[in-house]
Amino acid sequence: MKWSWKIGTFAGIAVYMHATFVLLLGWIALTHWMQYQSLIPTLTGVAFILALFLCVVLHEYGHALTARTFGIATKDITLLPIGGLARLERMPDKPNQELWVALAGPAVNVVIAALLAAYLFLTGHFQPVQQIGLTHGAFLERVMFANLFLVGFNMIPAFPMDGGRVLRALLAKRMEYARATRIAASVGQGLAFVLGFLGLFTNPFLVFIAFFVWIGAAQEAAMTETKSVLGSVSAKDAMIPEFRTLSPRDELSQAVKLILNGWQQDFPVVDQGRVVGMLLRSDMIATLAGGEAHASVREAMREDFPVASPMEPLHSVFTRLHDTQAATVPIVENGRLVGLITLENMTEYMMVHAALSEAKKNRSGHVNADPLTLSGRATS
Repeated sequence: MKWSWKIGTFAGIAVYMHATFVLLLGWIALTHWMQYQSLIPTLTGVAFILALFLCVVLHEYGHALTARTFGIATKDITLLPIGGLARLERMPDKPNQELWVALAGPAVNVVIAALLAAYLFLTGHFQPVQQIGLTHGAFLERVMFANLFLVGFNMIPAFPMDGGRVLRALLAKRMEYARATRIAASVGQGLAFVLGFLGLFTNPFLVFIAFFVWIGAAQEAAMTETKSVLGSVSAKDAMIPEFRTLSPRDELSQAVKLILNGWQQDFPVVDQGRVVGMLLRSDMIATLAGGEAHASVREAMREDFPVASPMEPLHSVFTRLHDTQAATVPIVENGRLVGLITLENMTEYMMVHAALSEAKKNRSGHVNADPLTLSGRATS
């Protein structure tokens, strides 16, 4: 994720801190200073947030390590002001696996709260609940209650919270996965509407949470629908077989001509029959804007880029496009470039499939045309 700094690698998983998290620490320090005008309470407030986010990291490791037992790796964990984000390579395919992975995070917070409660009880350091607040009260007791809050918040049955995934997993045991996702997303958006309405009259922060939940539910439903549509399709069925390539020794002016004279925006860079890079339009424009009009393609191309094989499932290619924020993936077979897949032609592919599927529902006859065979078509 952009604007993130790596703070360490633990259990083989890299942990990053987003720049906005530093802004949160600064805001916490400022509010405590304005309230107490003293260094000790200010440092205590910052320490509380750091302790809370340590619990968030452990929560995410609960997800990650449980997913690992099912053979699913975790790319990284990123600390954000709204919590943590563990990027799994893929979501579990089986409902029971998704259920365990989703529950593992809140379970970690339950264990932390239970350990802190046991310590406070045995040492006699429990304070009345009335004396505990966000900015005041016994430090460890505040952390304990914060973990209980994290459990309750994450178990709200709405994407992207864990409760939404728990709900989908339970529904998916009784029905088709895509339908379970649509129902869980609808429940989440309904809760988001209620939270947003209440937030207008109580706490504006609820409006922010409602927006976050609404967008998360919509994205999850869209991703699942896409995977459902592309589930049985391979990359060769949607790739564009007619394309232009560049040599590392070409000048960027050659790429400009190709962009202006055709549909293609990104270009595979081929040297001696092998794809050695990708020249993206954004990188080309940035290089030209820097005054390097006669720069070579080699100077602007990317050597780290996603590649797919013709028989790879199309939903896997789509996920790679989404995760790497690339717009074009070269399709390579036996070391030879045979086609391209772009976000544009993949979107058109899904639109055609959706239209033919809808026509099939509305007609009693059988649609003979295969909606999932678009090979040989170039986007315009």
